[in-house]
Amino acid sequence: MLFYGCISQQQNMMQDFVRTATYRSAILQNHADFRDKVVLDVGCGSGILSFFAVQAGARRVYAVEASSVVQHAETLVKSNHLSDKITVLHGKIEEISLPENVDVIISEPMGFMLLNERMLESYLHSKKWLNSNGMMFPTFGDIYLAPFSDDQLYMEYYSRANFWHQTNFFGINLSSLQRAAVDEYFRQPVVDSFDISILMAQPVKHTVNFIDAEEKDLHRVEMPFMFQMAQAGLIHGLAFWFDVAFVGSLVTVWLSTAPTEPLTHWYQMRCLLQTPLFAREGETLSGKVLLVANKRQSYDIQIEVLVNQTGLRSGNTLNLKNPFFRFA
Repeated sequence: MLFYGCISQQQNMMQDFVRTATYRSAILQNHADFRDKVVLDVGCGSGILSFFAVQAGARRVYAVEASSVVQHAETLVKSNHLSDKITVLHGKIEEISLPENVDVIISEPMGFMLLNERMLESYLHSKKWLNSNGMMFPTFGDIYLAPFSDDQLYMEYYSRANFWHQTNFFGINLSSLQRAAVDEYFRQPVVDSFDISILMAQPVKHTVNFIDAEEKDLHRVEMPFMFQMAQAGLIHGLAFWFDVAFVGSLVTVWLSTAPTEPLTHWYQMRCLLQTPLFAREGETLSGKVLLVANKRQSYDIQIEVLVNQTGLRSGNTLNLKNPFFRFA
């Protein structure tokens, strides 16, 4: 929460042109859904989405923010002379009280792999204030996953642990910890971007419908998959990205973090297997990804992969809270 209280982090998100421009486009192009309506902005941050709602004609916006950045949102509202339109409320959406129900809920609750930070649960919780037939922006999210091959990345992860291979570090033999270091590094998902040429099969999709989903649905998210390999080679892991859709009455607008689209501050995410698997073109790869929510506002990721024709298996357990930012 302290992280989002920093102006610098708010600036980082606001300067993500794809993110900010897409939200504004989704709201303004669906102006009929906002004109004279009451809007709730969940986790408003700087309040930028609340301003967009007012630009689209909203009668009243309740901007809710739990972090200390709320004071800066209040400053912006006052300096832009919109105190009669935007009411800023300090607190968690689970704890605050609104004087009325709302017609539209807006939020930017997505984290890496869509689910990280568990802000989506607060977004779903906010539906208790939503009128029947009310709207949610975004409306649903799609998580995509596909197998990838990347020898360089795999060897890079091993080389990160080479420090612990030393047998004479100031007279100390460190090598007994090398295996533990490798295991720890492989538990880190990779946040970076990649070329789609590394993907070895068409992606599969897991959809979360924010209108229908409940908070408990996100406590344990299971994504089974079956891929038909488009090329032969070593499978080093699974790549992930997500899209969200803003379904308005006038137009549906998409925000995509796919590797084929302009880069966003979400980048893409990859999870390595402990041991690469070889598969031939045309063979099937099956298994599942299981995300279990934890108390660190994130998820533990369990991956199981099977090459059906050979019976070869691999997998990994990763900590989504502690990714390796490879783009830095």
